[in-house]
Amino acid sequence: MKTLSLLLLFPAMLIAQEKTAPVVPKQQGKYDTNKFSQMYDLLATPNMFRTASGAPGPAYYQQQADYKIDVELDDKKSKLTGSEVITYSNNSPDTLEYLWIQLDQNQAKANTQTSLAESEKMNQVLPLEGFSNKYLKKDLERGFNIEQVKDAKGNAMSYTINETMMRINLATPLKPGEKISLAIKWWYNINNYRKEGGGRSGYELFEKDGNKLYVIAQFYPRMAVYNDVEGWQNMQFWGSGEFALPFGNFDVNITVPADHVIDATGELVNRSEVFTAEQVKRYEQAQKSFDKPVVIVTQAEAEAAEKGFSEKKKTWKFSAKNVRDFGIASSRKFIYDAMAVQLNNKVVMAESVYPKEANPLWGETSTMTVAHTLKSYSSHTFDYPYPKAVSVSAEDQGMEYPMICWNYGRPDENGVTSKEIKNGMIGVVIHEVGHNFFPMIVNSDERQWSWMDEGLNSFMEYMAEQELDSKFPSRRGPAKNIVPYMSGDQKFLEPIMSNSETIQQFGNNAYGKPATGLNILREVVMGRELFDYAFKTYANRWKFKHPTPEDFFRTMEDASAVDLDWFFRGWFYSTDFVDIGINDVKQYYVSDTPTADIKDIKVKKGRFGYDKGPFVYLVAGDNAEVNTSKKKALKVEEVKLLADYVDQTFTAEEKAGLKSPKYFYEVEFNKPGGMIMPILVEITYEDGTQQNFQYPAQIWRKNNDTAKKVYATEKAIKSIQIDPKLMTADIDVTNNSWPKVEVKSKFD
Repeated sequence: MKTLSLLLLFPAMLIAQEKTAPVVPKQQGKYDTNKFSQMYDLLATPNMFRTASGAPGPAYYQQQADYKIDVELDDKKSKLTGSEVITYSNNSPDTLEYLWIQLDQNQAKANTQTSLAESEKMNQVLPLEGFSNKYLKKDLERGFNIEQVKDAKGNAMSYTINETMMRINLATPLKPGEKISLAIKWWYNINNYRKEGGGRSGYELFEKDGNKLYVIAQFYPRMAVYNDVEGWQNMQFWGSGEFALPFGNFDVNITVPADHVIDATGELVNRSEVFTAEQVKRYEQAQKSFDKPVVIVTQAEAEAAEKGFSEKKKTWKFSAKNVRDFGIASSRKFIYDAMAVQLNNKVVMAESVYPKEANPLWGETSTMTVAHTLKSYSSHTFDYPYPKAVSVSAEDQGMEYPMICWNYGRPDENGVTSKEIKNGMIGVVIHEVGHNFFPMIVNSDERQWSWMDEGLNSFMEYMAEQELDSKFPSRRGPAKNIVPYMSGDQKFLEPIMSNSETIQQFGNNAYGKPATGLNILREVVMGRELFDYAFKTYANRWKFKHPTPEDFFRTMEDASAVDLDWFFRGWFYSTDFVDIGINDVKQYYVSDTPTADIKDIKVKKGRFGYDKGPFVYLVAGDNAEVNTSKKKALKVEEVKLLADYVDQTFTAEEKAGLKSPKYFYEVEFNKPGGMIMPILVEITYEDGTQQNFQYPAQIWRKNNDTAKKVYATEKAIKSIQIDPKLMTADIDVTNNSWPKVEVKSKFD
């Protein structure tokens, strides 16, 4: 090289002025409010139970609750009676003076704190049945009726019921490493969930034939969680925040009318006693069918059974290992099909039970969707560890329990299914079956943090839907779908990190926004390879354990080496929204003569002195602001080209390896929104070709309002677009384009 030439980027470079700057009074000091600050102020302090890496610590423990349960369903009275023996193991380092048990059915009792705590308004138009239920009918007798609580020797135990919680007062404190057994008897009336206040379980009445389809859950007194985070998780069940439960082993005997068909959590251990020999043979065939379901109880058999109303009884016996809960579905209307699913080194069963009113949709779709879900979720987390997953057709439902779930979606009376109903049903099946992973196995606290199961699961549902069909109309996950929520009135928005009972827009907050955030992390911030590894690490670290939000946040950083504090702080702990725009575009040209505004500038070089030149001047002329309507872009023939300097400065051999930019642009981005986000830029040149750039979120780390980038191009830029594929949930795209594109209103 013959001589050294420097590019003077004006006014973007640091410069030194010869003139003495005026004296400015000292300003007051300030606290660190940088959005890239680490989250030490928000996260719990790491300890021996939960480490700073997000993994369980060497002192991590969890309690165990094992159940032996006998229940009987009175189909005529819609009543469930039960008895159970709970064996509770204290694996904690603490001595327990009492035990807390959940009585979630009590939430439906008349005049509970739940109903009294709800604000009401007058509905001036009500359906006749709705008016009757609300104002005319007497309150139904609902909730648990506890008949006795006894210890292992048969002695009565002292207990206190507080709404949906029952405290067992121990005569002798339970020391670390000890176990205790207690026996409880109870009964309750099962609700018609479609007419009597909804709920996550109950029965559906088919008025044409008088049959009922039962989906039974929260049907037994259940141990609460005791852990290192807050001791007993004994927050009342107010209705929104779901359940926190310890793991254990279940042996459950379920007595029902002899013509009922049951599926439930766990493995059926007396199949030959409750099914016909032909049905057992069909099930064995299903265990070898990997491409399509085998019908075990046919529609003809179900139609015959639904006419009988047997007076006899039959007991079904199920056994489940290492589960946190138990669910039951029972009806004489059930058709039953199943198929085998091959995971890496394991075969599990995908099953469905449904009435004839659900066909042909369910026979064609349900079990196949279950199988797809198990494969998709397993590929992103861990192989599904349980022996089966069951989908139950329960209209107006969408609820999950270990190995079994209730799902919405049926054809009309003529058996015709709209695309909306079919896609909705597929989405619900994926979502509810997916809950086996979050929170049935990765066992987060739903009572406190709904997003840890609903949000993570909605994200996994989105991936499973797109893997099933890349054109599937996913409701939650795509960034653009959350924009209406995040651009809404801040009075009705809460951070994701809000307790389940304080959220106003539950679906958007607990499902949609966290699912979108994870999708943005995967597609924009981290990239799929880093994200997938970290997410799988989290799932495997905390399967069959009780993670907290901190454990998730820390693991995602720990396993990826990506600093995500800025993202979690903004997306999860605030209601900040994304809005990034193009504030200004200036074009520069090469000149051998500096303009008046830069002629006195000296370019500083490191810590030592100043460069002496020769210089290449990049001048912003009168027509630099090319984004205004009054000024036009520079034409290359009107300015001195860089080639003139190259010819004078570089040898022929050196020139062969050089770029040949002809156009120089400085683009200033601004950020009206508070949420930090990478900048995605698409440049279109005059010849129609395009080039994409992605700048990391850290571009905002020293200036929260503006950021600039310089482009030296061989072709003139025709237009610049921010986030052209709508991947960042930018709430205002009217400032995303240069030249500015007028966006017509929907009214126009």
